[in-house]
Amino acid sequence: MAAWESELDELMRARGGALVRYAYMLSGDRALAEDLVQDALVKVYSRLRRPGRGGAVGVAAGSRAHDLDSPFTNAEGYVRRAILTIYLDGYRKRQRWAGIKHLMADDPSTRGADQAASARVDVMAALARLGARERACVVLRYFEDMTVPQIAEALGTAQGTVKRYLSDATKNLQEILRPDDFRPAEGRAAR
Repeated sequence: MAAWESELDELMRARGGALVRYAYMLSGDRALAEDLVQDALVKVYSRLRRPGRGGAVGVAAGSRAHDLDSPFTNAEGYVRRAILTIYLDGYRKRQRWAGIKHLMADDPSTRGADQAASARVDVMAALARLGARERACVVLRYFEDMTVPQIAEALGTAQGTVKRYLSDATKNLQEILRPDDFRPAEGRAAR
């Protein structure tokens, strides 16, 4: 058994329950907590650890990667931090989605095929009303699932510019796709 495997085995044997309880306190869901721990272990032991022969091969000096054969000084700390990071990333995605999912379509359990097609047409028409850069940013972010830095690199613009395009586009799409029931009445100022 390799050194990292015995280290991982010992960590899970000694602290596995505590790690799952920590993740459960964050998420409030036992299955999600177990998934968080597993994802964190994969992240820590696959990304932060690199195979090495007498040192980390292919890892630059000063890098945060560690040789698989040398033990972590605080493996549990790395895993706990990874659990928190993964949980927060998922929370932010759920929050973002909760803010825009009503723009995409109705409840899928009550939708018919005609409503899905209508929603798709509405979204395409709304996207067509955006400026070219705004539309590109929205498509890359929400349909291609790219990050802001990836979009900035792809478009050759600054990250702040991409964020501004996304913010403006989201406001415009919310207004364009808002159901008539939620629009202010004509002649009456919105409060």
